[in-house]
Amino acid sequence: MVTLGCIATPDLAPARFLPLARAAESAGLDELWLWEDCFKESGVAAAGAILGATRRLRVGIGILPVPLRNVALTAMELATLDGMFPGRLVPGIGHGVQDWMAQIGARPASPLTLLREHADALHGLLHGQRLTVGGRYVTLDDVALDWPPAAPPPVLMAGQGPRTLRLAGEVADGVVLTGGTTPSGVRDALALVEEGRAAAGRTDAFAVVAFVAVPPGSRARGAQACADRLRAWAEAGATTIAAIPLDGAPQEVASWLGQEVRPLL
Repeated sequence: MVTLGCIATPDLAPARFLPLARAAESAGLDELWLWEDCFKESGVAAAGAILGATRRLRVGIGILPVPLRNVALTAMELATLDGMFPGRLVPGIGHGVQDWMAQIGARPASPLTLLREHADALHGLLHGQRLTVGGRYVTLDDVALDWPPAAPPPVLMAGQGPRTLRLAGEVADGVVLTGGTTPSGVRDALALVEEGRAAAGRTDAFAVVAFVAVPPGSRARGAQACADRLRAWAEAGATTIAAIPLDGAPQEVASWLGQEVRPLL
């Protein structure tokens, strides 16, 4: 069964996040996803607040731009949240928007190298390893977390280009596909992901998160029509559909999705 969630888009003021999260949980949605766009809300701070304000809702962060943060800090933040709310955090990492990274003086010469080094080190730290790394971008000298997660959360990777999608298949626990990816685009992306997984000899479970808009007029057309539309992404290989609520107030759309659309999926 596909997981259905919704997205708290970064154009919402931070004060509106918790009412949306509570509405999503009350309506029976499985997850709430956050975007971390510069220079708006912090994904980690928002995730912590939402986890503390809800009881069962999983919170996805899609994504944390790796040029913004040191990998040790990323690991500390994720381990802290998972330690307080085990099993409810689904973090994702990615390149970030390169123009924004340039604005803060953090645009790497090789985004793919940075993403690989960050992903490898983050995985090791969250799994309790003590690391010494001398990479092009990631440097660690005898670093280990004092409180690594008992069961590390899956770390997903955002991907759009072929090399990044293959990298996600190699080193991540799942892939976050950009908004606007069509069902056929999902299939094309997963073919590249599978190339990476095959190269790494992987056969483990792999999450596929698709951001799908709920356009204006969806509620008027009815829950069945919306469920049929969303099912196309599930049939293409998405294991999670995170709906972008564009058909009215986000809280109302989240309630409708959870109460009326989710049972039909």
